Amino acid sequence: MTTKTIKASAAGASFLPAVFAVVLGLGIITVTGHVQASGLHDAAHDVRHATGFPCH
Repeated sequence: MTTKTIKASAAGASFLPAVFAVVLGLGIITVTGHVQASGLHDAAHDVRHATGFPCH
């Protein structure tokens, strides 16, 4: 029985987590930027203005 070993390059191994972190971060910013619940609105109010989301 033989097994094949797949070796990932250093650049490829660090690329996927970086992409995941960017997508997750943008998703969080987008969700909190557009949610109109009063608690989230108040918590994210200054961040919204800093990133250009119109909120009122």
